[in-house]
Amino acid sequence: MTGQPKTRVSVRIYGQDYTIVGAESPAHIRLVAAFVDDKMHEFSEKNPMLDVPKLAVLTAVNIASEYLKLKLKEEYNRLREQLKKEKDGERDD
Repeated sequence: MTGQPKTRVSVRIYGQDYTIVGAESPAHIRLVAAFVDDKMHEFSEKNPMLDVPKLAVLTAVNIASEYLKLKLKEEYNRLREQLKKEKDGERDD
């Protein structure tokens, strides 16, 4: 670990209380918890027969999918910008 001070924040996700410990600000931790809570409620409304463990996995898979799409888009944009710079450099020669 980096030796940074840890933040402890109590949050409620899908009716359960958790203490989250991390290096992020309390506001960030609460924002993440609220996001997860919202997603769990959203998927629960669409799939009311799911038990909590399956709902949690479905939520995690969907959040991971969103994250990976974002990372791929960022990588695509980075590579596109790099290619543009290389092409612009060739024009200068």
